Amino acid sequence: MSEISRADVEHLAKLAHISMTDEELTTMAGELDVIVDSVKKVSEAVDAEVPATSHPLPLTNVFRRDEVGEVFTAEQALSNAPDAEDGRFKVPAILDEE
Repeated sequence: MSEISRADVEHLAKLAHISMTDEELTTMAGELDVIVDSVKKVSEAVDAEVPATSHPLPLTNVFRRDEVGEVFTAEQALSNAPDAEDGRFKVPAILDEE
């Protein structure tokens, strides 16, 4: 068993401003305990002779050639836009400008 206690979970929940019931705190402590133990088991399996892998199966490049096909004109692209201005999509500002 790892060393994650109910008090640790309660402390983390308080720091994250998450309200949890006593039952939720106990359940979460057990679940986090299992996760930490699982990570420890995987860490123990690491050996200098075992090469690191990024994916368990070999991957092949599935890209296709980049060929120019049919393209929209600016007018076609903007034809269904809710709002456009000067040949561009017009969207609401999300940042305050000073």
